[in-house]
Amino acid sequence: MSQLSKKPSHQPDSLSHSSSKPSIGQFIKHEWGLLLVAVQFLTRLPVPQFANYNPQWLHQSSRHFPGVGLLVGLLCASVFWLGSLLFTPLVAAVISTAFGIRLTGAFHEDGLGGGLTRARTLTIMKDSRLGTYGVLGLVSALLIKISLLTSMPLPVAIVALIIGHTASRLLCISLLALLPYGGEIEHAKAKPMAQQLTPLQGLWSSGWLILAGLLVVLLLPNTVQQIGIWQWSLALLLGVVATDYMRRLLRRRLGGYTGDGLGATQQLSEIAIYIGLAASNPFI
Repeated sequence: MSQLSKKPSHQPDSLSHSSSKPSIGQFIKHEWGLLLVAVQFLTRLPVPQFANYNPQWLHQSSRHFPGVGLLVGLLCASVFWLGSLLFTPLVAAVISTAFGIRLTGAFHEDGLGGGLTRARTLTIMKDSRLGTYGVLGLVSALLIKISLLTSMPLPVAIVALIIGHTASRLLCISLLALLPYGGEIEHAKAKPMAQQLTPLQGLWSSGWLILAGLLVVLLLPNTVQQIGIWQWSLALLLGVVATDYMRRLLRRRLGGYTGDGLGATQQLSEIAIYIGLAASNPFI
């Protein structure tokens, strides 16, 4: 998530509301506008042209990042399914993964990088060039994801893509509530994001994961039942462990989160979720 410089240039007028308590209609329009802000920030998808942008909306939109993950997961799952009709599972997984990178502009993958000290790490984050460590991290992550998706039956891979993209972004933004900003605030490319997320906003975000769960139950009820409870538990456990690892790593090395750190957290937790769902032996 290193593209924190990607700031929406125009936003919906509906986000500008008076200090009086908004009506239900105004509330829905406000949240819809924030969702569009999140879509514009995290993806390359076109959104309507807006006016009267307020930088604070970018921070508020972070609670809808899992919703963008749900959208990306649905699109990638659709491409995977279509690809499987024409090619082998391996080719379909490669096409789906490449599509996801194109869809997000490698927004999260770009966070995989190196640096042994805080100063060196921050210097690397400011550099748009991709070094050896970043290349190795990126290639490794892509190969692992493709291998895991290929190892799953097609319906399970579709469920994994939808849940993985949504849940990993929910786990990712949890660091906004658990950590302070660890970068140099005066050099932050998107200062509204250099703020913490409240626990209430984090709870609001979990609604997107619930929606993702309802969608996979509706679309693939038999597959959801075939995935063992131990696999779901393992996927959740590994996702949380990966996120906590990144939390401790970012606190130790940077003193808090950064855009690149959030991107790396999303990637690691997504892979962790795939590992849990791809596991074939109940060893827990």
